[in-house]
Amino acid sequence: MEAQRAVTTTSRMRRLAEELADEGVGFVAPEGVGDPLLEELDYALRPPVHEQRVPTYGAIVGPSVDADEWHISTQLQVSRRQTTGYRDAQIRRFADGFSAWAVRVPQGLDEFVVFDRSAGSERDLVVLAEASGARLVQRDEAGIVRVVGPFGVVRSDMGGWHHEPPLESWIEEIPGCLAAGQRTVLGHLLDFAVHDLGARHIGALLIMHPTGDLSANHQQRLPVPPELRIQRPYDLAPLRHGLAQSDGATVFDADGVLRRMGIHLVPSRDAEEHVRPLGGTKHTSALRYSYDDPDAVVIAVSDDGPVTVMRHGLVVGRSPDDDALHA
Repeated sequence: MEAQRAVTTTSRMRRLAEELADEGVGFVAPEGVGDPLLEELDYALRPPVHEQRVPTYGAIVGPSVDADEWHISTQLQVSRRQTTGYRDAQIRRFADGFSAWAVRVPQGLDEFVVFDRSAGSERDLVVLAEASGARLVQRDEAGIVRVVGPFGVVRSDMGGWHHEPPLESWIEEIPGCLAAGQRTVLGHLLDFAVHDLGARHIGALLIMHPTGDLSANHQQRLPVPPELRIQRPYDLAPLRHGLAQSDGATVFDADGVLRRMGIHLVPSRDAEEHVRPLGGTKHTSALRYSYDDPDAVVIAVSDDGPVTVMRHGLVVGRSPDDDALHA
């Protein structure tokens, strides 16, 4: 028997909008019940269940750039499929949120697009949202629902909402005299921390140091790693895989080259006296190391997703809901 989806009610849509506003991720107004983004989000949160299988889903909402132009930024080949005469429920059945996406306009779902490869990672979604000038809604295989747009990335995960602002806002908050090249590398590191590690609940400590040779006290517990580069998209998968199986800090030089892994940070007595604890051991050691090594920028990724940036013994950037800062 084909699963039937319950009719979306106005009151439920309003409650969803109010919930988002209460969580501080109100990318739709509480009164914006008719917003197409809200309707697609409601569907992604409660898709029809068929034979105990909950489907993935993806919708591109209100694109301002023609789909024929998306390949320029995404390097995706885009095939457009018209859906005249089809109901929204029929179109959604084919939109997996990876290779196939429903395209939503105010009047409804008027087409879906098919890519030549999967484009379903959080990193892919950020690029696709910018290329299309749209807001994206996705439900992945793990049941995590994402909304991506000019406001950044919002995830519904484990019963709560998590917001990561656009990366440009992180860079603007970093003080000091970083050279242009270092700011570019830092941007790639933040992108990796937020959309590759945090999005997958991989905790890590990343250090950007001009030379990769740490000046403050530390202990190296792993051999010298291969020279992976944070700017190379094809180097990110092995880097992520390695970090998921390693403890300690990971060090990159000013060129974005991986130099060290498995570093145990040992704070100085001066740092212990002048820098108060921050959350757990990971954040405290990261913050105190940034005090001991003024040339370093330290990025702490929590196991549950939030990201914190530290320099000179201070927190200079963080995810809006990073509970480690309030522990």
